Amino acid sequence: MPQYKQFPLPDTAEGLTEAEILTWHVKPGDTVTVNQIIVEIETAKAAVELPCPWAGVVTELLAEPGQTVEVGVPIITIDTDPGGAAAPAPAAAPVAAEANGTSSGKIGEEMPGGRIATLVGYGPKSGAAKRRARKDASAPAPAAAVVAPPAPVAPPAPVAPPAPVATPVAAPGGYVPLAKPPVRKLAKDLGVDLRALTGSGPDGVITREDVESAVAAPVTSAPSALSFVDNGGRERRVPIKGVRKATAQAMVDSAFTAPHVTEFLTVDVTPMMELRARLKNAPEFRGVKLTPLAFCAKAVVLAARRTPDVNATWDSAANEIVYKDYVHLGIAAATPRGLVVPKVRDADRMSLKELAVALDELATVARDGKTAPADMMNGTITITNVGVFGVDTGTPILNPGESAILALGAIRDMPWVVDGEIKIRKICQLALSFDHRVVDGQQGSQFLADVGALLAEPGIAMTY
Repeated sequence: MPQYKQFPLPDTAEGLTEAEILTWHVKPGDTVTVNQIIVEIETAKAAVELPCPWAGVVTELLAEPGQTVEVGVPIITIDTDPGGAAAPAPAAAPVAAEANGTSSGKIGEEMPGGRIATLVGYGPKSGAAKRRARKDASAPAPAAAVVAPPAPVAPPAPVAPPAPVATPVAAPGGYVPLAKPPVRKLAKDLGVDLRALTGSGPDGVITREDVESAVAAPVTSAPSALSFVDNGGRERRVPIKGVRKATAQAMVDSAFTAPHVTEFLTVDVTPMMELRARLKNAPEFRGVKLTPLAFCAKAVVLAARRTPDVNATWDSAANEIVYKDYVHLGIAAATPRGLVVPKVRDADRMSLKELAVALDELATVARDGKTAPADMMNGTITITNVGVFGVDTGTPILNPGESAILALGAIRDMPWVVDGEIKIRKICQLALSFDHRVVDGQQGSQFLADVGALLAEPGIAMTY
């Protein structure tokens, strides 16, 4: 007989609690194979494609594009045995149990005998799931339990897909209303917030009538401070979710946990730009996108050798400072979904050419929104290249768990004193923010000065 399985939203990254459904790649009736991509979701870190854990036929999609789903909530139902034969008619005892008002359990719950409650007719009940004890076949059944004999077994026929599963939506006050997908779609089309409704259906399920009644008599809410001003519809509200929500939380946690100190340095990077022009014409750099960011990345990993404190982590739980003998270099990248910080693993082991190639690949993947969550975790120090926006400098906020972040400003032609004469040179500003619990002023200043010296005279790298 058909075997229905529901695939719950998995935790694709450490600490994931929810994700938004972006695009379904399958529809009801489609045949799927193991590891076939079925849906694309957006987590707090990146867009992720989820593979199917089973082979079978899709019977129902339990979440719509644009819907935010909590980890563990089913998002799709799959019949893993679509060609199975129909099961024999059920015995009278379970039918009598239904007549007595007992429930066979909730969807996804394992029942006695190993059966999973996933078929039509199952649903949440307020009481605990019960099952009538099996009686001896020879014992006469009580009159109250007598039921009509089962109808003859029909030839095998397609089994209808399971009834739509009501997906819980968190509501104010901790109450969790339920609504079937068609009702959720109706509410979305009519602009009704299901979280503001109280379901009139069984077990508090929100029905179509509840949604239509809300449209006829909208629920009024207490006016907010902003509602007293009429802006003539010139405002729009965007839900805070996904990358934006994660970034906001990380920045607040960092700003109010680590005592930030920011120092600035203006550098004549004319020698670096001249070296860049020469290397771009070298055979070994042919086809390599050699940017000022690559030189800055190389300078950072070299300078971190002399000042390892900027590459360390403050561990409050263990009351320790963790010094790391590797550099996982984070690069802040602006993407259509918001700010992400993918990492170049073991950047300290890379040559200038290898860093340039890695940075180019990293930027391409980030712009496409395909950066894997694992590639944005466990960084040790970060660079934010604000210069690409024509900005000279800033006061960057640390990524949680890191002790330093360097801002690389725009490179401009500016007057500069060289050997007592004013000349036009390539000038750049650097800004270093660091965690003053880990990095003292002397250490932060030394690190920033070393980075500046390496950019001002790349030949100094020979001394490292």
